[in-house]
Amino acid sequence: MLVRCAYASRSVDPLTKPVLGAILDVSRQRNPEAGITGFLCVSGDIFIQVLEGGRDEVSDLFIRIATDPRHTNVRLLAFEEIPQRKFGSWTMGQVDLRKVNASLLLKYHEKAELDPFTCSARATMALLDELASTAAILGKPSA
Repeated sequence: MLVRCAYASRSVDPLTKPVLGAILDVSRQRNPEAGITGFLCVSGDIFIQVLEGGRDEVSDLFIRIATDPRHTNVRLLAFEEIPQRKFGSWTMGQVDLRKVNASLLLKYHEKAELDPFTCSARATMALLDELASTAAILGKPSA
């Protein structure tokens, strides 16, 4: 059974480019073996990640992430059974919000900044869907 999990969290430490690169590299190495696809959206200290795959694999990964001391304020935005993947093209894609038009963020948020803690999970998921459909996701495709 396929599921989709989306969560938001804040980084405990400042998120540098090398730290983010290491997170993406580890995800891209481990996710294919577990059958997990998805993407990571980062803005400042805020993470939003979407994971898709088998229920057990996605649940286990989310538990590891939620208990990882590098994260705080972990909030589950969505966990649902799905008939097919939306984000199956990426072992772990990345959204570079610096390249996203501010009007897209304003469409779903009060300000032109990513803040899943002040808007509904539904609005955040709609934003993520739109980012995927506009090819804003970067990264190495799934094998």
